[in-house]
Amino acid sequence: MPAESLIIVPTYNERDNLPQLVKRIMAQPAVLDILVVDDNSPDGTGRVADEIAAQNPHVHVLHRSEKNGLGRAYIAGFQWALARSYEFVFEMDADFSHNPTDIPRFLEAAQSTQADLVLGSRYANGIRVINWPLNRLLLSICAARYVRTITGMPISDPTGGFKCFRRRALEAIHLETVHSNGYSFQIELTHRIWRRGMRIEEIPIIFTDRFQGTSKMSKGIVREALWVVWKLWIENALQRRPRPPGTDD
Repeated sequence: MPAESLIIVPTYNERDNLPQLVKRIMAQPAVLDILVVDDNSPDGTGRVADEIAAQNPHVHVLHRSEKNGLGRAYIAGFQWALARSYEFVFEMDADFSHNPTDIPRFLEAAQSTQADLVLGSRYANGIRVINWPLNRLLLSICAARYVRTITGMPISDPTGGFKCFRRRALEAIHLETVHSNGYSFQIELTHRIWRRGMRIEEIPIIFTDRFQGTSKMSKGIVREALWVVWKLWIENALQRRPRPPGTDD
């Protein structure tokens, strides 16, 4: 049975996490494909991914020549997905900060509400973050409030990276015009869907920061997010609400 859903997992030096992550995703009660998008990891993650794919027809690998940011990896993955017949396309981290057992909940929410985007929220109805220092948590919470204040987008966790897109939402985004990375990439995708009046549902998730490897967070990622939010507000004609139906960028 062909998979209707694709889980995109960007990787950079994740060879220790990837085999177990694939195993846990494949154990879910849904027919799923996985696309590993590897940025030429020096630790050999791409080679590990190829070995897994050779043994499992539901696992695919997209090799990129260099590390060029999370946003570029996801754009490549989305384009790969849209060239095929997937209806639901996920973003998911490789470090187990996102729990694979939540995948069926995303699909149920998407199907029951006809949502164009289901976003896993760390902050809907409380804070559910494990293993973060206080300064990192405060940065994330303040970023969410900053985004809502500037753009008007009523999303509790706009920088969250555990998402399920319906195909029509990705087709409406104009992926070739998305140039942001990191936090701002997550904000921009959600904002582009929201300002078109498409349906977004948030579901609560528990976020557990990585126990292996190192975080990809940097000051540059934070600075980019600060100015991109204003750019999105300007692109939305200085409005803090979705555009009328049929209006495009």
